[in-house]
Amino acid sequence: MTLLDPPADKPAKSRAMAFTVAALTLVAIVTLWYTFRYYPEEKAAEHFFDALVAGDTAKAYQLWKPGQSYAMKDFLADWGPQGYYGPVKSYKVIHAKAPGGSNAISVSVEISPFSPMPETSDAEKSRKTRVVEIWVLAADKSFSFPVPGS
Repeated sequence: MTLLDPPADKPAKSRAMAFTVAALTLVAIVTLWYTFRYYPEEKAAEHFFDALVAGDTAKAYQLWKPGQSYAMKDFLADWGPQGYYGPVKSYKVIHAKAPGGSNAISVSVEISPFSPMPETSDAEKSRKTRVVEIWVLAADKSFSFPVPGS
């Protein structure tokens, strides 16, 4: 073999294998990103609801990171044992999505006054299960209620 001889051709099979591996890697990356893109906000919501389930409304209020206009008495009126959404004895995060034009993530959660979460076949208990939508601000993981019309 001299310098003027052409290099040996790579078989087409190895080139096809390289493209297949690259395509599968790309699909795996996109799938993982799509699955875990709102993971931090879902975890923040889980911490909040874990505190409510444990009955620790002070910790839940702290995790909510309220503004000055949302006092503890307002929080208890919403989330306390006799509150609008309470008592929360079990929950299940359903999904999270990013509303258009918002810097918050909308997390939908099923909450129930029964522990454990009732099965859908248990009509008596599951009729008291409700779906709540809360917004988690991505920057500091603070919570708020959705803005009407959003």
